[in-house]
Order: sequence, then structure tokens, then C-alpha cells
Amino acid sequence: MAKTPTKTPAKAPAAKKAPAKKPAAAPQTEAKAKFAKAIEEAKAGASALTGEAKAKAGAYKEQLAAKSEDWAEDAKDLAAQAKDRAAELAKEGKAKTSDAISSLGKIVSDNAGAIDEKLGTRYGDYARTAARSMQETAAKIEAKELGELGEDAKKFVREKPGLAIGIAAVAGFFLARLFRGGSSDEA
Repeated sequence: MAKTPTKTPAKAPAAKKAPAKKPAAAPQTEAKAKFAKAIEEAKAGASALTGEAKAKAGAYKEQLAAKSEDWAEDAKDLAAQAKDRAAELAKEGKAKTSDAISSLGKIVSDNAGAIDEKLGTRYGDYARTAARSMQETAAKIEAKELGELGEDAKKFVREKPGLAIGIAAVAGFFLARLFRGGSSDEA
């Protein structure tokens, strides 16, 4: 018998290897590089903006400092003007008070004779004594400086607080009546 050549099954042709692709890491590396570059650009932009903001803030700070100094100087000037004006008003008030007390003393003195006739000489003498006291008080007020008057007032309040409160209450009552001007009578 003849040997028949047995066919050995043919080997399947070897599969072609796919051409070598670039490894997948290359696109990732490229993306990382682009991302890193974008981060660096963002950092640089942020740094530039920070520098710009600091420069503007510094300029505004300097402007604010200058304005604040101007305002402080203006406030000092206004305070000095207010102090001067208050001193003027106090001097005017002192003069008006002295004149008013003197005028009231003159009126009481002028009417002492009428009081003698209507109420008796004893009351006329009281009126003359009160008029003299008013004239002396007016002269003392006129002669003293404002500082001295302030010290005298403080001393009086410390020595006689009850009387000071009473005088203040009476003065307040008269001022209220003066400024109200009788509006309660009309109601």
C-alpha cells in the first residue's frame, strides 16, 4: 500500500500583527502637557492680575490717606472756628446778662418809692437792697472773665447742689414759657 501522503492539516497562516500603534500614553502625555501649560498660563495671568490689583489698591490707599488728612485738617479748622464762635457768643451772652441784671436792678430801684407808698418803707428798703445787689452782681459779671465765671458756677453747684437744681428748674420753666409764647392759653 502505498502510503498516501497524509496531509497534515495546513497551518493556518499566521495572523498579521497589526502595525505598532503609538502607545496610548502619548495622547495622555500630550493632554497633560497642554493642561500643565494652561495651568501655567492661568497662574501667570493670576499673578499679573494680583500685581495690577495691588498697584491699584496702593493708589487708592494713597488717595484715601490724602483725603483723610484733608478731612482731618478741615475738621480741625471747623473745630477752631466753632471754638472761636462759642467764645464770641459766650462774651455776648455775658454782656447781655450783665445788662439785663443791671436793667432789672434799675427798674426795682425806680419802683422802690412806689413800693414804699403801697406796702410800706420796710418793703421799699427790701426793694432797694435787692436793686443794689443786682447792680453789684451785674458789675461783678461784667468784670470777670468767662473762665472765672465758669469756675464760680462749678463751685456754687458743688457747694449748693439743691439750690443749683432749683435755679435750673426755674430758669427752664421761664425759658419754656418764653419760647412757647402762650400757645397753651389759646388751646
